[in-house]
Order: sequence, then C-alpha cells, then structure tokens
Amino acid sequence: MNKPYSILLYYCYAQIENAEAYRDEHHLLCLNLNLLGRIIVSDEGLNGTVSGLKEDCEKYMEALKADLRFAKTDFKVDESDKHAFAKLHVRYKSEIVHSGLRHIDPNKRTGVHLSPEEFKALKDQEDVVVLDVRSDYEHSVGRFKNAVTLDIENFREFPDKVNELKEKYKDKKVLTYCTGGIKCEKASAFLLDQGFENVYQLHGGIIKYGMEAGGEDFEGKCYVFDNRVAVDINKVNPTVVSECHVCGTKSDRMVNCANSVCNLHVPICEKCGWKMDGACSTECKEHPDKRPYDGTGYYQKEMNGYNPLKGFNRKKKSDVQI
Repeated sequence: MNKPYSILLYYCYAQIENAEAYRDEHHLLCLNLNLLGRIIVSDEGLNGTVSGLKEDCEKYMEALKADLRFAKTDFKVDESDKHAFAKLHVRYKSEIVHSGLRHIDPNKRTGVHLSPEEFKALKDQEDVVVLDVRSDYEHSVGRFKNAVTLDIENFREFPDKVNELKEKYKDKKVLTYCTGGIKCEKASAFLLDQGFENVYQLHGGIIKYGMEAGGEDFEGKCYVFDNRVAVDINKVNPTVVSECHVCGTKSDRMVNCANSVCNLHVPICEKCGWKMDGACSTECKEHPDKRPYDGTGYYQKEMNGYNPLKGFNRKKKSDVQI
C-alpha cells in the first residue's frame, strides 16, 4: 500500500550569495508547499530534512533542481503515513553542518564518492578501514560491522580525533560514512588535508545504502533527526547492537526519558519502560516534572505559540498562499 507522505533527506554544497535573504525565499517556498521540517541555509549551501504530501515533495524537489545552484542535489526519499515533523524551521547558519572547518570546500576536494554497491564491495578488504564520523549517540544504536567509531558528542569534535586516526590508519584506505553523506564531505576532505592519501565516502550515506544495497552488514538501526528517531536499514542480516539503558538487555527501542528536564534519548526495553514509568532512572521516575508515560516513550514537542510566519513582515505575509 502506497503511503501518502514523503520524507526527504538532502544536502548540497553550493555558494549562495546573500544567503540570509535566500533563507526567507526558501521558507516561503516550503510554506506554499505545506512542508514541515528542518532546513539550514548557509553561504556554503543547503542541508535539510522535510516531510509533506508526495505531490508537494515532488514540487519541492523540482524547484530545487531547477535552480542551477542546487541541480546536483541528491534526495533520499522515504515513504511515510504522516508528517515526520510538527513544525517548519528554516534557519540561516554559518555552516550547513557544524564542523569548524569553514576553510574546507568539498566542491574543490573531497573523498572519492562510492555508490552503495561499491562501498559494499570494498568495505571488508584487508587494507580498508571503515570510519563512522557520526556522534556517539548515533552510532550507539547502529553502525556498520567492524566500523571504527569515535567518542564524540558533536561533529565539530571530529578534527580533534584526526591525529589519533593518523597514527593507526594513515596507510589504509579509509571509507567514511554518516547518515546521509553530508558529514563525510568535510570529514573526508579534512582527512586528505591532513595527509591521508586514500580516502573515500559512502555517497548518500547509510540511508541510501539501505535503499540500494539492502543494508547488509549494518548492525542495529540508523538514528535520524525526525520524529521516527531510528529506522531499520538492514534487510539482509539484521541484528540489534544497542542495550537497554536500565537492564542491559539487547534493545533498539529508542525513547525519551519521561522526565522533561532530563529528556535523555536512549534505548529502553518495553518491560523496563513500564517498570520505570518511562523514566531512565529512579531519580527521573520520582521527578515532579515527569510526563505521563503511554508506552511509546515519545512526547510531542510543545508548540509554544508556534507561528510559521514569525519573522516575516506584513508584505511578505500577504504574498504567501497557504
């Protein structure tokens, strides 16, 4: 049965002149198409995840492809029964993924792009190391078999790990991967900048690998930045690698702690979910701000007077047809 909504994951490194003004233009485009999600607009390009009705997402992709700056954008498209977001946020930031590597331009030099099938063929060779450039909370729930993972809370910490990686793997073929490919663009380019010679990246990331190569040897689930939280990737030899935060049994059931002050995002098995009333610890279970637990571990974010037109002047508001 076809699902009525699409979820788009994409990025494009492209120079955008007067990017802050383009942010407004792009925001209005999304409003006109009834899209929800998170988009970053920067002088160096676009990075987004949005959801909407299939026909509206098709129009959005057509609009971006028609703009020569974004014609090369590679969209990862998934089906959904509903929106994957509650709000639309289009923000201007200095980078489309926070790395602190503003001097790195992936359009000039970056790791060799591998298709999912090429990545699959190379990843188990003896002279290859598969490097996960994502944060620890992402790879804790899922990662490629035998991948090297990094103890980092944010991607901006990646450059600090390169000397350590150089000592161990400089003479290896390094295959980088991330969720959708965007982090690898700068990670692989920085590795080359730091003296690595054979650097590659999984084009389209884990998501595309699941779509085109069946997800073989990706263990666990892939963390995503929308209401789904984590998605299945492996259709060939799936396994569970994460453990329940409370009891330590194997579990990939990702929940938010019911204590809104904590809101820790961790795996908690269904049994412990009910036992702890949705909390990650006894302290959180007894906290006065603990939310009612309904068995899902998901809590709809407060709208807090959300207005998608906030920040636009009256003239702009009158131009929007929604």
